[in-house]
This record gives sequence, C-alpha cells and structure tokens, in this order.
Amino acid sequence: MTERSGTVRRDVTRSRWLLPGFSLAMGAALFGAATYGGHPTDGLWMFGVMALVAAGVLVASRWSETISGLSGPGRDERLEMIDLRATALSGLVIISAVIVGFLVELGRGHGGSPFGELGAIGGVAYVAAVVFFRTRG
Repeated sequence: MTERSGTVRRDVTRSRWLLPGFSLAMGAALFGAATYGGHPTDGLWMFGVMALVAAGVLVASRWSETISGLSGPGRDERLEMIDLRATALSGLVIISAVIVGFLVELGRGHGGSPFGELGAIGGVAYVAAVVFFRTRG
C-alpha cells in the first residue's frame, strides 16, 4: 500500500459525510429488504428513521464535540480511545445477548440457532483478531 492510498483511505474515514452516508445506505438496504419481503411501508419507515439519524448526526456534529469527533473530522486520541472503549463495550453486550439467546433456545428444546452460529462467528473473529494484532506488533 502506498502512502497516497493510505492517506486517501484516512481522508474518507474522517469525512463528516461518512456516518450520514452510511446511515442513508443502511436505510436504502432496509427499504429494499423490507420491500422484497412484501412490506414496503415498513421499509419506508425504516428508511425514514435512518434518514433522521443521518440528519441528526449532521446537525448535532456542529454543536457537539463528541458527535463531531466520533463521526468524522476533528478526531483526536482521546476521542479515538472513547470510540474503542464504546466499541468493546458494545461487543460485550452483543456477545452476552448471543449467549443468553443460545441458552434460552436450548432451554426451549431447540437447537440454539441462529445464536450458536453467531457465537461461533464472533469467537472465530475474536481469535483471528488476537492473532492478527499479536503478529502485527
């Protein structure tokens, strides 16, 4: 990877339009999936919620250092650590929910799906990340 390509990637990830753009893309994906599933009205609501999230991030980032820093430009080491901690906590909450869901499904006499598969994916991703970061230095 050249320095230029690394610079371009960092510029894109620090753009103030990344999170609002991602929110709109997710809204479009939700609308498409719901429409394909026969529920276009639900899809419109989902898209509307995601559009409000996008607009909220754009507006709030003008007044909030935290939202501005976590959603794009102006990010310093402190905000990067806050983001890292928040990501780790979110991961722990999701892992806990997957484990509880797996146990509940087993208790109901089911096979534990899809929680077993999600737990396996999370476990493999965690081990791969540990190996990657350990070997990377």
